[in-house]
Amino acid sequence: MTTPPHAALNNTLWLIRRELWENRSIWLMPLILGGLLLLAALFGRVDIEVPAHAGSGVGVSLLFGFGITFFLVMSIYSTWYLLDCLYTDRKDRSVLFWKSLPVSDTETVLSKLATALLVIPVVYFVVADLTSLLIAFIISVRASSLLGGSLWRMDLWLQLQALWLYLIVTLAIWYLPVAGWLMLVSAWARRAVMLWSILPPLALYLAERWFLGTDVLGTQIAGRLFGYIAVAFHARADGLAHLDGPAVAASAWDLMNPAAFLSNAATWAGAAVGFALIYGVIQVRYRRTDAG
Repeated sequence: MTTPPHAALNNTLWLIRRELWENRSIWLMPLILGGLLLLAALFGRVDIEVPAHAGSGVGVSLLFGFGITFFLVMSIYSTWYLLDCLYTDRKDRSVLFWKSLPVSDTETVLSKLATALLVIPVVYFVVADLTSLLIAFIISVRASSLLGGSLWRMDLWLQLQALWLYLIVTLAIWYLPVAGWLMLVSAWARRAVMLWSILPPLALYLAERWFLGTDVLGTQIAGRLFGYIAVAFHARADGLAHLDGPAVAASAWDLMNPAAFLSNAATWAGAAVGFALIYGVIQVRYRRTDAG
């Protein structure tokens, strides 16, 4: 019997709420990080020397820098969540309870995928946004008028919202194959999920190097893990690290490069691999109920 689309959507939304309820660290970790950054802004040194020619680019760079901090923590947590989300259900046998409910394995897998690629980034970036707003207020009071003025601008905040939205959408597409692989390991491995996520790609990479003398797999993996910035952003994104020269981006629009991202063959090839891996996750989830 096929589940009606509206019922499937309701089930998926309910399952996402379940993930937020069972994994409170999804929202606790960004709140703790935001609190630490606020303490640093309140009691740390914030009177940074700002060159007059930098203009609003300094504000973009600093606020984006706050977001990068959240992004790094989010990346680590999301990796752990993807490896743990299906394995834990089998380890504690709660998978048997969830399979007794009128919820399909497809809905379960997709809800966890949506949590990792959409819900967690949204939670982190909302907290990052609120934290940046409070930090901007603190800096505008404590630091030089030039630095404070460069942060406290409506157009800057609109740019920041566009940047967050762009990051959430493009990250979900680009890292779909990575998420699919991690979830496949989580659904299949009996133990040591972290090792299983690393050892098969590493073994294939070494076998290719030893027996064929090529590096195709290694190049593809490295490009997927570390090539996002080069594909999704203009080269001037490097200017975020240089606040003392003309390389500083004048606005968030100078950083984003959606045309290149959407027209890049690697974007959609990776998405196709990701969909195939997610299909495999659903099949494994259907057949596996134990982790021992």
